[in-house]
Amino acid sequence: MIASPRPLLGIALLVCAMWVLSGLDATGKFLLSIEVPLIALTWTRYALHMVICLALFLPARGARVLHSRFPRAQIARGCAVACATMLFFSTLRYLPLAEASAINFLAPLLTLTVAPYLLKEKPSAARWAAAGIAFVGVLIIVRPGAGLHPIGTLLGLATACTMCVQHVSTRKIAGDDPFTSLIWTGALGTLLLTPILLWQLDAVGAALSRLSVTQWVLLISTGVTGSIGHLLQIMAYRNAAASTLAPFIYLQILSAAGLGWLIWGHFPDQVTWIGIGVICASGISIAAYEWHNVRRLRRTRSPQPGTT
Repeated sequence: MIASPRPLLGIALLVCAMWVLSGLDATGKFLLSIEVPLIALTWTRYALHMVICLALFLPARGARVLHSRFPRAQIARGCAVACATMLFFSTLRYLPLAEASAINFLAPLLTLTVAPYLLKEKPSAARWAAAGIAFVGVLIIVRPGAGLHPIGTLLGLATACTMCVQHVSTRKIAGDDPFTSLIWTGALGTLLLTPILLWQLDAVGAALSRLSVTQWVLLISTGVTGSIGHLLQIMAYRNAAASTLAPFIYLQILSAAGLGWLIWGHFPDQVTWIGIGVICASGISIAAYEWHNVRRLRRTRSPQPGTT
């Protein structure tokens, strides 16, 4: 994406997106703790996401916004996004919000390591090193004695792997309108989850009938915050270059830790913060390295003074 002359606005929008999406995660964790079925939570999140995106973009863009140039990649991405959401919400049953979010940040680094094989990008020892260092950070977080549930840890790692598939698919649909991808995400998530919802309809109906008005509002809010969070991300990348925004993605650790502390009193200990720091430093370093390489390549390709 081309850099814009408004990088500060892009950074501010991205930070807002991180807080909104952390709010979505916190809401999901709370709803699961009061026995809202996972399928009801995820289906509501994607069905409302689809309705909101259609209502916003279809009148403004027309039917062409529904057309994708890469339908297979969109399908792969939509399924990966839905599966990652279910896995991450399942992770939140067992792990605090900050620790679960930190493990998720393995995903972009895993993407960098598999990109040479799946996206035909040039291999890089630096990418492998960054992924290895980040994994050390994860090992610090999930170390014996940290008190993290082993099932939650495994689910968190599975979420990161699924999100890697999502990132690879996202790169393959880079030529599509971002709003097209938003609609496809909601539609495919809804389509994938509806048969499961219908299969469990009696149990879901019984569980939802016990919800209070406030809890219903929170459930409905998941679709709203999910849509708003992704819209803010798109707006951020329209105002600033991806290389500029990459380091700020890791600020989501702070929003997750803050919400986890405010709502549940969970706050990572000092050793866990060291692991989080290792992951963040690894991601920021490889982002800076990639940005430097892109800048150097552009200077090499640009005409030198006095040449024709």
